[in-house]
Amino acid sequence: MRVKCVICDKIEGIEDESLEAKRLRNRPIHTYMCNDCSLRISEKTKARIDSGNFRFYRARSEKDDW
Repeated sequence: MRVKCVICDKIEGIEDESLEAKRLRNRPIHTYMCNDCSLRISEKTKARIDSGNFRFYRARSEKDDW
């Protein structure tokens, strides 16, 4: 299966029977990101977390309500 990275537009091939290929076929909203872009984003996120200027926002749950 040929896939295109949403960030760098690099076209790669993945196995048709892989779990990632099945997810992309069955749920069109899911997008593919190549390993280089994924690694770059995770490194930059870790650096922002370590700097202290990063805040995690989570969805409010029923436990948070008064």
